[in-house]
Amino acid sequence: MRLPGEEEERNSRLSMGYMVMGISLGLLLIVGVVFYANKETGGGKKGAGGKETAVMALEHEKVTQGQEGEVPEAAGELGDVPTGSAGSGDNAEDTASGQVESPVVASNGRKTMEDIEKLYRENRLTASDLDFWDMYPEGEEKRPVYSEKDGEKEAEEQARYEEAAREEAESDPSRDGKHTLVTNRDGTEEWVAIQPSLKQHSYDFTKLTKKSDKMAYYESGRKISYLGADISKENGEVDFVMLKEAGVDYVMLRLGARGYGSGELLLDEKFEDNLTKAAEAGLDIGVYFFSQAITASEAEEEAEFVIEKLGDHKITYPVVFRMEYASNDTSRIESLSVQQKTGIAKEFLDTIEDGGYKPMIYGTKEWLLKEIDLTKLTDCDVWLSQQEDMPDYPYQFQMWQYTFEGRISGITGNAAMNISFADYSVK
Repeated sequence: MRLPGEEEERNSRLSMGYMVMGISLGLLLIVGVVFYANKETGGGKKGAGGKETAVMALEHEKVTQGQEGEVPEAAGELGDVPTGSAGSGDNAEDTASGQVESPVVASNGRKTMEDIEKLYRENRLTASDLDFWDMYPEGEEKRPVYSEKDGEKEAEEQARYEEAAREEAESDPSRDGKHTLVTNRDGTEEWVAIQPSLKQHSYDFTKLTKKSDKMAYYESGRKISYLGADISKENGEVDFVMLKEAGVDYVMLRLGARGYGSGELLLDEKFEDNLTKAAEAGLDIGVYFFSQAITASEAEEEAEFVIEKLGDHKITYPVVFRMEYASNDTSRIESLSVQQKTGIAKEFLDTIEDGGYKPMIYGTKEWLLKEIDLTKLTDCDVWLSQQEDMPDYPYQFQMWQYTFEGRISGITGNAAMNISFADYSVK
């Protein structure tokens, strides 16, 4: 009876034995091959010794045709010559008597001289075989000569390449320079064609600086912009004196709005107080109105409401028409077309201008490019709302609302900050 593990140990010994036998046989095979190869190499070297080659031996071997059937035996190694056959005086007599020298080999089957010479003739190389020298032409290397026709061909190919690149760029709205990217209300993005009839802005936004949420624009090292904040009842109590000391040049006050659902005209609860305090602090003032007009007559009504509430107060900055959709509610203007919204805006702005104030329209990039037709409103200035480090709105605009979450002395919490590229205080 085997104990546990004995079978495994026995199998292990057998496997080890087989492995040793395999290695031994492999070594013997290698040694045999090396020995045989060395023996063949030694034989070749001996034959190359000069005097012992088959050719040299057969060149000196002579037999006469008269000794028919006699073949001299090889003396030892191939190449041994029978004594007295070389240099014998009988050679001339044998030749004269018609006896011909014929190289032979021993009866062990080696080739005759005639066979060896035939092999030599068939396999030797001559100078004519080395025709690769013709690959290297003699004399100075000739360079290709380009004609005028070649130049025209290259120019045509370059023109075709440039045309193909231009067509590819034009087929890609992100590269053709004729479209601008707009984010819609639902979050989708769309490339909108830029209208060549509208004046494009010439601002160099590399000249913008922003420090502590305060934006400024410089040209030739001189600041040519004006810092502003727009304020409504949502800002609570505002310290306009501190706002002025913090570097704010002007404020845009919400005068009122039309109800999203009721359509009722409403005055901002803090407007009159904010207007008085801002004027006392020495700030320039502009106002804006949230419109929900759905007809031209309602737009005119809104504009007259603004003019009435301003009364005798002097403002230097524009009166702004601000129409937008309700973020958390259904607004009255949902069903209006682009043409209808444009007509309503124009009616409001024209009425404001007739009242002696500077009209302006407010909007996001999406609103200005898709919700109204700016080609019908070229006479009014634009207040752009785009919360970016640099706006990508293509057309001319005079004011830019760059953040809703600014921080500045005089306003508690978030402040909507603006920059104006025009000095409206100068008449």
